[in-house]
Amino acid sequence: MPVVRGKKPAVTAGTKIPKLNATTSENQEEGPQVKRASSPPHGAPKKRTAFIDITNAHKVTLSLPGRKKKNAGKKQVKKTSATSVSSKNHANLESSLPESSEGTLVVKEEQTYEEKEQQEDAAAPVEELEAAATAPPTAQEVPAHLQKQQIPEEFDIDSENSEDCYMSPEYAKDIFDYLKQREEKFVICDYMPSQPSLNTEMRAILIDWLVEVQENFELYHETLYLAVKMTDHYLSKTPVHRELLQLVGSTTMLIASKFEERSPPCVDDFLYICDDAYKREELISMEANILQALSFDISIPIPYRFLRRYAKCVNAGMDTLTLARFFCEMSLMEMELVAERGSLLASACLLLALITKDLGGWCPILQFHSGYKTSDLSPVVRKLYEMLLAPPDDKLKAIRNKYSHKVFFEVASLPLVSADILEEGLSQ
Repeated sequence: MPVVRGKKPAVTAGTKIPKLNATTSENQEEGPQVKRASSPPHGAPKKRTAFIDITNAHKVTLSLPGRKKKNAGKKQVKKTSATSVSSKNHANLESSLPESSEGTLVVKEEQTYEEKEQQEDAAAPVEELEAAATAPPTAQEVPAHLQKQQIPEEFDIDSENSEDCYMSPEYAKDIFDYLKQREEKFVICDYMPSQPSLNTEMRAILIDWLVEVQENFELYHETLYLAVKMTDHYLSKTPVHRELLQLVGSTTMLIASKFEERSPPCVDDFLYICDDAYKREELISMEANILQALSFDISIPIPYRFLRRYAKCVNAGMDTLTLARFFCEMSLMEMELVAERGSLLASACLLLALITKDLGGWCPILQFHSGYKTSDLSPVVRKLYEMLLAPPDDKLKAIRNKYSHKVFFEVASLPLVSADILEEGLSQ
């Protein structure tokens, strides 16, 4: 119901009189036909603001039960400041108010509160106030599990990046320790016995094709490794027919692209690389099935991240790191290495690259950051060596062709070391 000009509405007990501002006065000057936005319709519930103005908290008055408000329409006297109003002004202010029991109560309460504050401030000794201002805050003891790990100076590889926030030098060691602990959640075994329609050769062909997809779309290497990990975890949980194996691989690459890439390829791109063998609805349905089978937990630690971290420990050159990447990418096609932890596999690939380049063995700084000794890596290094010694398959040439390019230092054409040199490097 609009408010008629010149007549103040009746205010019930407990209602706060809103303070006029510039917006309200402008609306009233426009004429009586303008309806105030803050006045609800007759019978409608009052609107409640989400946040109150805490600076006006001292202006809120409470209506006491059993008291009647005689002159509710009159304005309340505005309180100026607790420190600037003297007791004489309070007496004059109280005498100017109408003889209202509630109005007098408000002023007396405010005056009593001010006097109480002044008495408490005067009673506080100056020495105690100065001591409280200069006293340092009490230091709370940090729990043992939250204390930052102390890294020896000779093993510190992150202090040089102290000005680079993207490298997270304060948390780099903790991050990779967490990833290493998280690996235990994603350990799988040889799942081929539970796949009656698949074999290891079909899986190797799929991985070889995914490498070509990664090159054609110019995707990150992290995307390729994550797609292979998700494929293995999905196949370890769900039997898949051989005709749907390519659909599983392309769908995991789509999910990994969404997780890793800045501009992931769209669904139509993956349908195109499958030569339109599948429909759009089938790929989207497979995406939902994979995510549900993995419980939407696709942040799987991959060996590629550990490889870059461990190579930094020894300041390995790009040629040495690329050689280790070649070994690591070749291991993706080996079913025998699926059960290995990503950090262990990355360490074995780097150790084999260091021995091939005659750069020494597994030094103490690598042992500190990886948590592995040479004896822990030797079995995996020997498996990698046997894999590389095997004659190449004509059907699986994507990785060798990729790392035979000059961009990758042609590491695929480098000869392997002899078995004696390998054993000598592992014995250090």
